[in-house]
Amino acid sequence: MGAEAYGLVGFFVMLQAWFMILDLGLTPTVSRETARYYGGAISSLSYRQFFRSLNMIFLSVAIIGGALLWSLAEAIASSWLNAVKISDDEVILAIQLMALIVALRWMGGLYRGLLIGAEKFVWLSIFNVITSTLRSIGVLVVMWHFGFTPYVFFTYQAVISGAEIIILWCKSLVLLPKISSRTEKIGWSISPVKSKLKFALTIAFTSSIWVLITQSDKLILSKILPLADYGYFTLAVMVASGIMIISGPVSNAVLPHMTRLYAQDRRIEMLQIYRNSTQLVAVIAGAVSVTLAFCAEHFLYAWTGDLQLVEAVSPILRLYAIGNCFLAITSFPYYLQYAKGNLRYHLYGNVLMIFLLLPSIMFFATYFGSIGAGYAWCVVNILLLFFWVAFVHSKIEPGIHLKWLFHDVIIVILPSALIGVMFFFSDFSLSSRIISFSITMFVGIVCLAISCAFSSMVRSHFCKFFFKMRLS
Repeated sequence: MGAEAYGLVGFFVMLQAWFMILDLGLTPTVSRETARYYGGAISSLSYRQFFRSLNMIFLSVAIIGGALLWSLAEAIASSWLNAVKISDDEVILAIQLMALIVALRWMGGLYRGLLIGAEKFVWLSIFNVITSTLRSIGVLVVMWHFGFTPYVFFTYQAVISGAEIIILWCKSLVLLPKISSRTEKIGWSISPVKSKLKFALTIAFTSSIWVLITQSDKLILSKILPLADYGYFTLAVMVASGIMIISGPVSNAVLPHMTRLYAQDRRIEMLQIYRNSTQLVAVIAGAVSVTLAFCAEHFLYAWTGDLQLVEAVSPILRLYAIGNCFLAITSFPYYLQYAKGNLRYHLYGNVLMIFLLLPSIMFFATYFGSIGAGYAWCVVNILLLFFWVAFVHSKIEPGIHLKWLFHDVIIVILPSALIGVMFFFSDFSLSSRIISFSITMFVGIVCLAISCAFSSMVRSHFCKFFFKMRLS
């Protein structure tokens, strides 16, 4: 597609994230109320009234937000995005298609919330796999036939989004409880939602802060950088974001377990889970981030074979990989606060990060471009880990910080980082994509093995496993 066209894709991904601020915590509220209905806590009529109210809100936001973005397409193309090779007409059409797609996907949040609350996890998982495959792999087939242009890409995404919302809507109709139209009236009032606003707004506030933290650099740079350079920046950030995906399954597993242990007054066991999960993320995220940071050139060359892209993207990827590794570790005090039922310091920390990150990115990105934004992202996350996390631990679990930091983080990550540094200063030229791929895989496996060796949790599990094997 080219760097500028890929820059439009990055702008589209960022728009979706910012549009989620308008969610106002409503999607989790749908899931919660659906679960309450299926648990017998509310009647069929009350639930249908609540769902129709939310449907009205979601549809209104989709229409107003989509129409506003559509109307601003020309202004964004001419005054915000700095395209050179792609004409303004192409950019305007792409943004208008983005407006349609974003509105459709926004509506999908309502129906997904219903399915989650109804515990239709298997159906939803299969559906998500199919739609994600169609979006990411199916688009390659379509573009191969019709052309690698932004118009083809975004038109295809709009078609998939339209089909997705229709299927989700049909599935939701099946799950909605049936009522007697003669004796029960659903009505068109939004009053059934009012009692749930406090819960929804609490989630919305913390979610909005997270969007500000993770997307502000992309918004600022979409204005400052030429669209081609923004495309390079987008590629680096998307690759580095894979590090954050690692912590998602861990949080899903440990949050309810830690909460239950704390409720049962089993504090020692809860802290052991906390420290073990920290080591697990440090092992995996540390190995991945070290590999991406110190093998950035070889990874990108093996993937793309484009030396110009490698030169432009690798410094940015290196900084964001390191920054995301620190961010993944910095997220852990939230798990401890969640288990104890007090998120005050988590809220303070997010606000602090905004006040540190936004001015830093605006200043460094303005004067140094995407490299400056990378340095700001990396340094702020390092500072938060070594200073803010220490403060939070001292308030919620005094005496744990130094053991947690050195034994569960530094000792696990530092040895693999030293391997990465040694490789970085070795002379391995970009002579072949196969060789670059082999080098990247070798360094990654070595870093992972060393991190495992220095993790007491992993060593303990390996010893137990081999002991059971010998007994059997």
